[in-house]
Amino acid sequence: MGNRLVLWIFLSALLFFLTMEATTIDPYKVLGVERNASQREIQKAFHKLSLQYHPDKNKNKGAQAKFSEINNAYEILSDEEKRKNYDTYGDEKGSPGFGAGSPGDHGGYTYFTNGGPGKNQFTYGPSDWQSMGGQGGSKSFSFSFGGPSGPSSFGFGMDDIFSNLFGGKPGGGGQFGGFSGSTGSRPGSQPGSRGSPVSISAISSQVYKKEIVDQGMTWLLLSYTPSLKGHQHVESVIKEVASSLQGALKIGSINCETEPSLCKDLGIYPRRMPRVFVYSYKVSERGSLVEYDGDWAAKPLKMFCQDHLPRFSKRVDVKHFESSTVTVHKLPSVVLLSTKKDTPVIWRVLSGLHHNHFLFYNAEVNDVSDPTVKKLGVDALPAIIGWLSNGEKHVLKAGITIKDMKSAINELSALLEGFEKKNKKASSSQAKKSPTGEKQIPLLTESNFDALCGEKTPVCIIGAFRSSKERKKLESILNTLSQKSLSRQQNSADGRDSISYTLLDASKKASFLNAFDKAGFKSLDKVLVAYKPRRGTFAVFEGEMTTEEVERFIGSVLNGDIRFTKTRQKPVLK
Repeated sequence: MGNRLVLWIFLSALLFFLTMEATTIDPYKVLGVERNASQREIQKAFHKLSLQYHPDKNKNKGAQAKFSEINNAYEILSDEEKRKNYDTYGDEKGSPGFGAGSPGDHGGYTYFTNGGPGKNQFTYGPSDWQSMGGQGGSKSFSFSFGGPSGPSSFGFGMDDIFSNLFGGKPGGGGQFGGFSGSTGSRPGSQPGSRGSPVSISAISSQVYKKEIVDQGMTWLLLSYTPSLKGHQHVESVIKEVASSLQGALKIGSINCETEPSLCKDLGIYPRRMPRVFVYSYKVSERGSLVEYDGDWAAKPLKMFCQDHLPRFSKRVDVKHFESSTVTVHKLPSVVLLSTKKDTPVIWRVLSGLHHNHFLFYNAEVNDVSDPTVKKLGVDALPAIIGWLSNGEKHVLKAGITIKDMKSAINELSALLEGFEKKNKKASSSQAKKSPTGEKQIPLLTESNFDALCGEKTPVCIIGAFRSSKERKKLESILNTLSQKSLSRQQNSADGRDSISYTLLDASKKASFLNAFDKAGFKSLDKVLVAYKPRRGTFAVFEGEMTTEEVERFIGSVLNGDIRFTKTRQKPVLK
């Protein structure tokens, strides 16, 4: 009995000593921040130190232990409840393991990502980071998850997902610019689940060219070789992100052992660790691969993916938008009205999927009582309004509610596809009514300037007038010429014209012409300007304003026989 008592006292003292040891390291000192530091300051400090001491980059003795300290410190201070407990009691209350890490059965260190031992953790042997790309001799690598009802394995839950995408929490007035959000439940679903399971598609050269390149969908891609350790963990992170963004992106993996030429051509061959890329449309209409170089956790990777979702929708002021209801380039227009200050995630995704078939816009509005909103015929927000290519307006949907992003994208895609069919039918009907194919020449406005005379249009023919009589004459001439097959007329790849025709009311937009002429051509009652937006140059027609002479001028412009002059300044409509 006495021996048992002595043993119990010894073990209790040892446990107390170890506990005291574990809490002697101040997380504030580890990250080098003050006790009143903001979450932003804590995050910046963590990011800087984790890059400095990452075991795969820092080979100095003690770097691995320091890396563990940094991760555990951030785990405490980034969680408000744990931080409060530490400030009050001296530890995060129930999260042992803070410190340099303790050797386990695998002879390694355990880095806790959420909730301490027994919940979410992954264990590396002492030399695992250094031997990620080596052959043989590497220690064990494991990754464990919490239970179905436990915390998220990557540190963010459904509330966070809906806050980022819709501006609110599930079931609590979540917004996609006013869209209500709810998690939706399915028979047999577990608490904390993120929807239906996601799988990573194997990507070959053929699949890459057919399903990824310039298809409008954002892809999250993993490049690896089977001999590299760590790709299973990275796959788990990718699946977590894809699950939270279902419908917004797809995921795939490229095995560079079986697809060496694809990896070489794309420049994505993995080195000592697997690599992750986003097929992004952030910079241009043509997709490109952008490598992710942040922390291997779902939250920062998800933010990276959201930042690289398509940006084909143009932000406009709804007060000036209706004046451009006659769309150009033979494409219908759709505009989203919502209360969000930024373009909603779902609208960005839709603009990627359908950007070859529509001109996308979005506008922030306060509420349906706004006179401009009422004038558009909208009685509930958010709403989608469409204009056929003949200028006919339709309220496609108002007061939109959704249950999740994937279903919303599917439903709204079907809505847009139906509107596209209606546009084709209207165009066909218009062609039958007008055998010559005559169409109305649009009036140049602030909201349609980029579409008509933006940098994507090689040549913009602007007919400026100061009276209704001269407008009719210019419109008749340009109407006739727009139907003729002049050289470089149609770019069949995207349905956009390489030359556009537009009218300008010089009596109301006189300052616009100052970019070409100091006096703004005030001595002329009408003037025709050929403008090349990409080069910032122009030429003015100075002959007799007849169809034949104007056609000869435009032909010379397209053939390069006309000398162009640099604009005085970039033309801007106000």
